[in-house]
Amino acid sequence: MKRNRAQRTIRTAVLATSVLILSLGLPASPVQADEQTPRVDLRVLIVSDGGPATEAIAAELDGAGTPYTVLDLGESGRPVIDAAFLADTVDGRPRAKYQAVVLPNDNPFPAGSQEMTALAAYEKAYGIPQVDAYTYARPQAGLEYPVNGGYAGPVDGITAEITTAGKAGPFGYLKGSFTFEDNSPSIDESWGFLSRPRAGADFTTYVDAPIPGRTTRGSLIGEYRHDGRRELVVTFVANQYQQQFRLLARGIVDWMTQGIRLGYARNYLSVHVDDVFASDDRWDTALNCTPGDVDCQPGQGTPHPIRMTPDDVQHAVDWSDARGLTLDLAYNGGGSVEYREDHGGADPLADRFVADRTAFRWINHTYDHPYLGCEQDISVVPWKCTTNPDGSTRYVTQAEISRQIADNRQWAEQAGLPLESSELVTGEHSGLKLLPQQPDDNPNLAPALADNQVAWLGSDNSRDPVQRQVGPALTVSRYPMNVFYNVGRAAEQVDEYNWIYTSRAQGGSGICEDSATTTCLDAPLDTATGYTDYIVPLEAQIAMGHVLGNDPRPHFIHQSNLAEDRIAYPVLDRILDQYSALYADNAPLVNLRMKDIGAELRERASWRKALQAGRVTAYRIGDEVTVTAPQDVAVSATMPSGTTQVLPSGDATFGLPYARTVSGRVSAAAGQDSVTLSLPTAPAAATTPRGIAPAPARTAPRAPVPEGVAEPVAPGAER
Repeated sequence: MKRNRAQRTIRTAVLATSVLILSLGLPASPVQADEQTPRVDLRVLIVSDGGPATEAIAAELDGAGTPYTVLDLGESGRPVIDAAFLADTVDGRPRAKYQAVVLPNDNPFPAGSQEMTALAAYEKAYGIPQVDAYTYARPQAGLEYPVNGGYAGPVDGITAEITTAGKAGPFGYLKGSFTFEDNSPSIDESWGFLSRPRAGADFTTYVDAPIPGRTTRGSLIGEYRHDGRRELVVTFVANQYQQQFRLLARGIVDWMTQGIRLGYARNYLSVHVDDVFASDDRWDTALNCTPGDVDCQPGQGTPHPIRMTPDDVQHAVDWSDARGLTLDLAYNGGGSVEYREDHGGADPLADRFVADRTAFRWINHTYDHPYLGCEQDISVVPWKCTTNPDGSTRYVTQAEISRQIADNRQWAEQAGLPLESSELVTGEHSGLKLLPQQPDDNPNLAPALADNQVAWLGSDNSRDPVQRQVGPALTVSRYPMNVFYNVGRAAEQVDEYNWIYTSRAQGGSGICEDSATTTCLDAPLDTATGYTDYIVPLEAQIAMGHVLGNDPRPHFIHQSNLAEDRIAYPVLDRILDQYSALYADNAPLVNLRMKDIGAELRERASWRKALQAGRVTAYRIGDEVTVTAPQDVAVSATMPSGTTQVLPSGDATFGLPYARTVSGRVSAAAGQDSVTLSLPTAPAAATTPRGIAPAPARTAPRAPVPEGVAEPVAPGAER
């Protein structure tokens, strides 16, 4: 995908110190000429009513590593919002403590509130943008009441459009239209108001949608400029998991921070394919278990393994090239050795993979794919750990773990695979703790990793989601896709899916009935259509949630899913097609290999820890940003295109372009105690729109709601 390097232009304006002093009551001490430009701290103020809209914005900031302060309106003894809460002076220079303000609606305070008066004065004085996270369409927000030709009600399934102004402004990373989620016809999942701007209001619509029953369109997100202030008016409610919010969250944050903030976000997709060169046991649709694996009783059924063919390799190569996504293959060299032993020394599959080895990335998955945790007693179902005479758990030895790692690495080197030797995924993520049988890591795992210089160890996100240290290695959590390892055909996948996700009364296992976290299907899926019509859309939707959530953790499937019916591709194609339809070329999917994902997770954790400890200070003065952080923590930031880092040897280009900004991590150079970033221009201060006379700061009483129109509510918004 091409990268669009279009730059965002930010206007320049200078705030007069006299205005700051009069508006905020700052001390009228003499200020030198170079002290007239205020300091604006890079922190967001979120005034929350506990609703999903403000929580969603907080989650977006948290995920990106952008610092914010939450003031809970329902909390007794909370700080009062006044001039002192919002601003002060540092070294004689006026300081704005927050670069943006997020409110639950355009005015969450009682009529005549001095807190709203203080906020309005603060925003006007320092040019601080305000986001109305979910507000009623009304004149005070620059919009007509919905009863005047608009709409109030559920917005599930509507098709929204990024306007020309939205594409040129904060939402220029999106292509155009998108559809609001409508997962259940019986539940109102999103509620909103569609209305046109009020006559005479300086209002620019960024996102709109057709007004039901009319030929006109109404605003969903727009910018309202008034009283020398700027508000982003959002008239639909969303929670942090809904796709419509995920799509728009970046633009909301870009708008309110003017593209200048700590932290950064990307859209990631990496796919690991496990068990390459080996074969996977097949689900038995009659026995409802997998002969040869531990879910069948010993000796039950006949194994019918699934293994890729050379044609499957060619398909994977062609698909990867066409889709622009490199697959990561977790391989077991012993699988090829065993196949050659059984087939007169021939293994066309391995030969083809080796010939096309540069089309993929390769990960050590151990030589024979054994279980490397406790020694398993598989005479019972479910299996249990074997114990020593003293009752302690008997673990696989350090020597055996090390042999599995080293032998597989040696096999890859002899085959000429372009291997990254610091990466390892053990079979079934074994060696790591596994409840309920093995509550602790195999104590022999860490020293074996040290023996083999393993720095990055794959773990199962469903049971080990947080990166942690295991000897010399850090874990890299991987999302299991619900495309099962033991199926090569769509009908087998649906049969096993029905067994897991239907009740006993409907012929299923009842696992879903016994689980507190799993729900049952209303009825079994049709084996002919259930995969395409139900499983593929659902799995793609789940994965898209990760992709759009600034989550770099990889997804994993198995080589069996690239064989026979090749059932993994419809899911992956759906993800890629949806992404391509939604995002502009300036926001491509980022496809990292495992060690880079691990490093990304490590850097995020380090940055988050420093933020939480209050060890990061960041502010902007005019067109210069200064960030102080611990010496061992790289500064994470998003800035306008054209930003440079000021270094003793001269300015250097900052960051990499993504979604019409540049972002990345940098550290101070030797001899510097902070990171200094030079912006192409200083952000504009709020100014009175042309043609509109200045108005005094409003006390923001709530306007009466017309008869028959309800105040904003959000049925079904919680998820």
